[in-house]
Amino acid sequence: MNPPAVFLDRDGVLNRAIVRGGKPYPPASLAEFEITAGAAAALSKLKTAGYRLVVVTNQPDVAAGRQRREVVESMNAVLAAALPIDEVRVCYHDDAQQCGCRKPATGLLTQAPFHDLASSVIVGDRWRDIEAGQRAKLRATVLIEGHYDERYVTPHHATDSIEKAVDWILALPTLRPA
Repeated sequence: MNPPAVFLDRDGVLNRAIVRGGKPYPPASLAEFEITAGAAAALSKLKTAGYRLVVVTNQPDVAAGRQRREVVESMNAVLAAALPIDEVRVCYHDDAQQCGCRKPATGLLTQAPFHDLASSVIVGDRWRDIEAGQRAKLRATVLIEGHYDERYVTPHHATDSIEKAVDWILALPTLRPA
């Protein structure tokens, strides 16, 4: 049986997003990369409960030439070293490339290794994360409110921190792994 996962967006969930003009942006450098307070303790609770933790992140600035892939990979390495993450999945495409992995498409959620999607959850800070979870027919979608000036897709639950998101996930007995 495939295990359930908690899919976690990176920027705005596990690390601080840079907000300009009501829109979130990823950090431009390792110096700007700041892991969200409470993320390590919150993710440890999910690991203890038996979930696989999979980071799923769109990084279109690489395709657009505004960021180097090596910098993104360095940030992901820092994140993986500091948090109990099982896997990091990255889409380096932009919307114009129309790939199947760029959220809100489901490729980052459905690629191997497979997980029990019907028991899995996604935690994100943007409509793309929530819509990807809905399209993949995940058990639940959780939005960490960034109050961005962009499209809104209604999640199963909205909150203001990774800690509260994890508490909500763990409070639902139907989401606990067997």
